[in-house]
Amino acid sequence: MPPELYVVLVAALPVAELRGAIPLGVALGLSPWEAFFLSLFGNLLVAPLALAFLPWAVGLFTRYPFFARLWQALEARVRLKGEEQVQRLGALGLFLFVAVPLPGTGAWSGAVLAVVLGLRRRYALLAISLGVLAAGLIVFLLTGGAVAGLNYLR
Repeated sequence: MPPELYVVLVAALPVAELRGAIPLGVALGLSPWEAFFLSLFGNLLVAPLALAFLPWAVGLFTRYPFFARLWQALEARVRLKGEEQVQRLGALGLFLFVAVPLPGTGAWSGAVLAVVLGLRRRYALLAISLGVLAAGLIVFLLTGGAVAGLNYLR
Protein backbone atom coordinates (compact mmCIF):
# COMPACT_ATOMS: atom_id res chain seq x y z
CA MET A 1 0.00 0.00 0.00
CA PRO A 2 1.34 3.49 -0.79
CA PRO A 3 2.32 5.64 2.20
CA GLU A 4 -0.22 8.28 1.22
CA LEU A 5 -3.06 5.82 1.74
CA TYR A 6 -1.68 4.79 5.15
CA VAL A 7 -1.64 8.43 6.22
CA VAL A 8 -5.23 9.07 5.11
CA LEU A 9 -6.47 5.90 6.80
CA VAL A 10 -4.64 6.58 10.07
CA ALA A 11 -5.99 10.14 10.07
CA ALA A 12 -9.52 8.74 9.83
CA LEU A 13 -9.06 6.37 12.79
CA PRO A 14 -10.74 7.38 16.07
CA VAL A 15 -7.69 7.18 18.31
CA ALA A 16 -4.77 8.34 16.16
CA GLU A 17 -6.44 10.88 13.89
CA LEU A 18 -4.11 13.47 12.38
CA ARG A 19 -2.11 13.69 15.61
CA GLY A 20 -0.61 10.35 14.70
CA ALA A 21 -0.95 10.54 10.92
CA ILE A 22 1.27 13.59 10.36
CA PRO A 23 4.31 12.13 12.17
CA LEU A 24 3.60 8.77 10.50
CA GLY A 25 3.63 10.39 7.07
CA VAL A 26 6.93 12.10 7.76
CA ALA A 27 8.36 8.84 9.09
CA LEU A 28 7.22 7.10 5.88
CA GLY A 29 9.19 9.59 3.78
CA LEU A 30 6.54 12.15 2.87
CA SER A 31 7.30 15.82 3.19
CA PRO A 32 5.70 17.48 6.22
CA TRP A 33 3.38 19.40 3.89
CA GLU A 34 2.23 16.23 2.12
CA ALA A 35 1.67 14.51 5.44
CA PHE A 36 -0.26 17.53 6.71
CA PHE A 37 -2.61 17.78 3.73
CA LEU A 38 -3.23 14.02 3.51
CA SER A 39 -3.89 13.86 7.25
CA LEU A 40 -6.18 16.85 7.07
CA PHE A 41 -8.12 15.21 4.24
CA GLY A 42 -8.46 11.91 6.12
CA ASN A 43 -9.51 13.55 9.37
CA LEU A 44 -11.96 15.96 7.73
CA LEU A 45 -13.78 12.99 6.19
CA VAL A 46 -14.74 11.91 9.70
CA ALA A 47 -16.79 14.89 10.85
CA PRO A 48 -19.65 14.91 8.31
CA LEU A 49 -19.94 11.13 8.34
CA ALA A 50 -19.91 10.90 12.13
CA LEU A 51 -22.41 13.74 12.56
CA ALA A 52 -24.74 12.19 9.97
CA PHE A 53 -24.61 8.54 11.04
CA LEU A 54 -23.84 8.66 14.76
CA PRO A 55 -27.40 9.45 15.94
CA TRP A 56 -28.75 6.67 13.73
CA ALA A 57 -26.12 4.17 14.90
CA VAL A 58 -26.65 5.05 18.56
CA GLY A 59 -30.39 4.54 18.21
CA LEU A 60 -29.87 1.22 16.48
CA PHE A 61 -27.13 -0.28 18.65
CA THR A 62 -28.23 0.92 22.08
CA ARG A 63 -31.10 -1.56 21.87
CA TYR A 64 -28.52 -4.14 22.84
CA PRO A 65 -27.26 -3.99 26.44
CA PHE A 66 -23.58 -4.44 25.54
CA PHE A 67 -23.58 -1.55 23.06
CA ALA A 68 -25.72 0.57 25.37
CA ARG A 69 -23.09 0.22 28.10
CA LEU A 70 -20.31 1.07 25.64
CA TRP A 71 -22.17 4.18 24.48
CA GLN A 72 -22.84 5.27 28.05
CA ALA A 73 -19.16 4.90 28.93
CA LEU A 74 -18.08 6.86 25.84
CA GLU A 75 -20.69 9.53 26.46
CA ALA A 76 -19.60 9.93 30.10
CA ARG A 77 -15.93 10.21 29.09
CA VAL A 78 -16.61 12.80 26.40
CA ARG A 79 -18.96 14.79 28.65
CA LEU A 80 -16.31 14.88 31.36
CA LYS A 81 -13.70 16.23 28.95
CA GLY A 82 -15.69 18.86 27.09
CA GLU A 83 -19.29 19.41 28.17
CA GLU A 84 -18.66 22.42 30.40
CA GLN A 85 -16.57 24.17 27.75
CA VAL A 86 -19.11 23.55 24.99
CA GLN A 87 -22.11 24.46 27.16
CA ARG A 88 -20.45 27.74 28.09
CA LEU A 89 -18.98 28.71 24.70
CA GLY A 90 -21.14 26.80 22.19
CA ALA A 91 -19.54 26.16 18.82
CA LEU A 92 -16.42 28.07 19.90
CA GLY A 93 -16.05 25.66 22.81
CA LEU A 94 -16.38 22.70 20.44
CA PHE A 95 -13.73 24.26 18.19
CA LEU A 96 -11.36 24.64 21.15
CA PHE A 97 -12.09 21.10 22.31
CA VAL A 98 -11.13 19.67 18.91
CA ALA A 99 -8.24 22.08 18.26
CA VAL A 100 -6.21 21.05 21.30
CA PRO A 101 -4.07 18.17 20.01
CA LEU A 102 -4.42 15.91 23.03
CA PRO A 103 -5.56 12.29 23.06
CA GLY A 104 -9.34 12.03 23.04
CA THR A 105 -10.09 15.53 21.76
CA GLY A 106 -10.23 15.11 17.98
CA ALA A 107 -12.92 15.01 15.32
CA TRP A 108 -14.43 11.75 16.58
CA SER A 109 -14.79 12.97 20.15
CA GLY A 110 -16.02 16.32 18.92
CA ALA A 111 -18.72 14.63 16.85
CA VAL A 112 -19.78 12.49 19.82
CA LEU A 113 -19.89 15.59 22.02
CA ALA A 114 -21.94 17.50 19.43
CA VAL A 115 -24.45 14.64 19.15
CA VAL A 116 -24.66 14.16 22.93
CA LEU A 117 -25.25 17.87 23.53
CA GLY A 118 -27.64 18.23 20.60
CA LEU A 119 -25.67 20.93 18.77
CA ARG A 120 -26.93 21.93 15.35
CA ARG A 121 -25.15 19.89 12.72
CA ARG A 122 -23.94 22.75 10.54
CA TYR A 123 -22.40 24.64 13.49
CA ALA A 124 -20.87 21.46 14.82
CA LEU A 125 -19.43 20.59 11.41
CA LEU A 126 -17.87 24.03 11.01
CA ALA A 127 -16.44 24.01 14.55
CA ILE A 128 -15.04 20.48 14.19
CA SER A 129 -13.54 21.20 10.77
CA LEU A 130 -11.83 24.39 11.94
CA GLY A 131 -10.67 22.58 15.08
CA VAL A 132 -9.16 19.81 12.96
CA LEU A 133 -7.37 22.43 10.86
CA ALA A 134 -5.99 24.16 13.96
CA ALA A 135 -4.88 20.88 15.55
CA GLY A 136 -3.28 19.87 12.25
CA LEU A 137 -1.32 23.11 12.10
CA ILE A 138 -0.10 22.63 15.67
CA VAL A 139 1.00 19.04 15.01
CA PHE A 140 2.53 20.09 11.68
CA LEU A 141 4.62 22.77 13.40
CA LEU A 142 5.68 20.40 16.18
CA THR A 143 6.58 17.69 13.67
CA GLY A 144 8.48 20.13 11.47
CA GLY A 145 10.38 21.41 14.49
CA ALA A 146 11.25 17.86 15.58
CA VAL A 147 12.45 16.97 12.05
CA ALA A 148 14.55 20.15 11.87
CA GLY A 149 16.02 19.42 15.29
CA LEU A 150 16.90 15.87 14.35
CA ASN A 151 18.45 17.01 11.06
CA TYR A 152 20.51 19.54 13.01
CA LEU A 153 21.89 16.78 15.25
CA ARG A 154 23.13 14.75 12.30
